[in-house]
Amino acid sequence: MPKLVDPSMTQGFFGNIGLPPEMAIPIGLLEVVGRSAILVGILTRTVSILFIIEMIGSTFLAKISEGLVGGFELDLLLISISISLLLTGPGRISIEFDILRREIIPRGRDLIQRLP
Repeated sequence: MPKLVDPSMTQGFFGNIGLPPEMAIPIGLLEVVGRSAILVGILTRTVSILFIIEMIGSTFLAKISEGLVGGFELDLLLISISISLLLTGPGRISIEFDILRREIIPRGRDLIQRLP
């Protein structure tokens, strides 16, 4: 949320690490809107891909020099969570599941019941 509350500070930081300052608003929107979308279960896989790209960029542009501890360990955790959401998709209590009425990757028990 700080990226959207005070975009001038974020734009200055982005300029210092070599990113165009204009990227502060889109990245801030991605974090706020994307987080909300994942929370309710809309566009889970799409937002996860965008989060993975953002966190990889954040790690290499701003935090790699700080080392793992106190540096980019949180980014690695967020990348891992995003990969997990990318692979599993939305759960049964998501809006996306209600809209699709199916799962892209079926659960084990359901898959066994479908076998001939």
